[in-house]
Amino acid sequence: MGANSDICVKMAFAASLSAETLQKFRNSFYADTKNILAQNVCTRVDPLDVCMSRKHLEETQHVFTHKIETEAKPITNQKNSGRCWIFATLNVIRIPFIKEYDLEEFEFSQAYLFFWDKIERCNYFLTNMVKAAQAGDRVDGRLVSFLLHDPINDGGQWDMVVNLINKHGLMPKKCFPESFSCESSLRMNAILKSKLREYTKELRSLVAEGASEEEISSHIQQQMSNIYRIIGICLGIPPDTFTWEYYNKAKEFKSTGQITPLDFYVKHVKPYFNVDDKVCLVTDPRPTNPYGKAYTVEYLGNVVDGRPVIYNNQPVELLMKLAAESIKSREPVWFGCEVAKRFAGKQGIEDLKVHDYNLVFGVDVTLGLTKAERLLYGESMMSHAMAFTAVSLNSAGNPTKFRVENSWGDERGEKGYLVMSSDWFMEFVFEVVVDKKFVSPDVMDVFTMKPIVLPAWDPMGTLAQ
Repeated sequence: MGANSDICVKMAFAASLSAETLQKFRNSFYADTKNILAQNVCTRVDPLDVCMSRKHLEETQHVFTHKIETEAKPITNQKNSGRCWIFATLNVIRIPFIKEYDLEEFEFSQAYLFFWDKIERCNYFLTNMVKAAQAGDRVDGRLVSFLLHDPINDGGQWDMVVNLINKHGLMPKKCFPESFSCESSLRMNAILKSKLREYTKELRSLVAEGASEEEISSHIQQQMSNIYRIIGICLGIPPDTFTWEYYNKAKEFKSTGQITPLDFYVKHVKPYFNVDDKVCLVTDPRPTNPYGKAYTVEYLGNVVDGRPVIYNNQPVELLMKLAAESIKSREPVWFGCEVAKRFAGKQGIEDLKVHDYNLVFGVDVTLGLTKAERLLYGESMMSHAMAFTAVSLNSAGNPTKFRVENSWGDERGEKGYLVMSSDWFMEFVFEVVVDKKFVSPDVMDVFTMKPIVLPAWDPMGTLAQ
C-alpha cells in the first residue's frame, strides 16, 4: 500500500467535481440571461443592495400607534467597539431619568461601565482558568481552548450589566467621557488577550505544582495589578466621587455632588429605574431546550461572586407580547437579536421582505432553515442589543412593527432609529428585558428553578456586541 494510504480514504459516494460537471454548471449559468444581468450588476454594486426590494421600501414607514412619551437625545454611537449591551441599557435607563430631571438631553457614561467590565471580567477569566485547571480540563481540550480563543471581548448580556451597576453604580458621561480605546477597543483588547493567555499559563503551572488557594489568590492579585494599569492607561480611571452640574429645560442651574457613582445610582437613578425589577426572558426553540425552564451557560459572566446569567426560556410570542405591553405603558425595552440578517442598514429596516435573494440569485438565503435549525447549524445567534421605543398594533391588538433605538449614530434609518417588522422579531429576536410587573407568576417561577447548565460554547452564550 502507498505511504499515504491511511489518510487518502476513498469516499463512499461521488463527491468530486469533474470537468464535465463544471462545464454543465457553466452552460446552465449562461443559458439564463437573468444570471448575466445579475452578474453585471453584482460585480459593480453591493449584492445586498441589489437584492433590496424597492416596493417594500415604499411600503415601510417610521410611524407607530404607541410610542413612549420622550425619546432621549442625543442618539448614541458605540463607534468601533462591541459595547451595544451597555449602550442599550443606558439608553433605556436615561428615558425615565431625563423625564424626572426635566433635561433636554443626557447620556450616562458608557466608558464608566466599560472600564469596570474590563477590570471585573479579566479577574473573572483568571479565576475561571484556575477552576478549569483544578477540575482537570486540559489546556488543549475543548473547554479551555474555547475560553482561550477570546479571553476578553467587549460583548455582554443583561445580567452582566446588572452586576456592574449594582456594584459600581453609574455616572454622567460629562464626568467620565470617552477615550480612544473606548471608541476603538481593538488594540487594548489585543494587549489584554496576550496577557491573559500568559497569565493562564502561570496559574495552570501553580495548580500543577500544588500551590495553596492563598498562593494562587495572591498571584492573581499581582496579575490584576498589571491588568488594572493597562486598562487605566487606555481608558482612564473613573473618579471615586464627582459633581454633576447641569441646566434643566427651564435653563435653571442644578448641581449634585460630591457623590460616589454607587450613591448616584441608588439615590438619583434607582427610584426611577431599578435594574433589579427587570427580568430577562429568552427564546431558544431548539427541541433539546424546552420552554418553561431555566438555563445558564458554563463560565459565562463578568463579576466573581456576582449574579449568574440566567435564561428563562419562553416562546417568542410571549416575548413580543410583553415587549408591546411595556411600550404601551410608556416603558422602553432592552432586547437582544441577530441584527445583520434581512437588514437594510442605511434605510434602517429589519424585515423579512426587504431583500429578495431569490430574484437575484435564484435561491433564498437564511430562511431555508428554521430558527431552531439556524442555532444548531451555526447560522444564527444573538449578536446585538438595542431598545424598543414604539410599537404598532393591528385591529386585533397584535404587534405589526416596532421602533428601535440603536447605538450606531444618527446616519442610519430615521436619525438613528430603525423599524422592525413583527415577522422579523419572530425569527431573529432572542431576548427581551421587561419589568417583572408585566410577567405572570408562572413565568416568574422559572427564575426559582435550578438552571440547566449549557456548555460554554453553546450559541445561547454568545455576547451582544
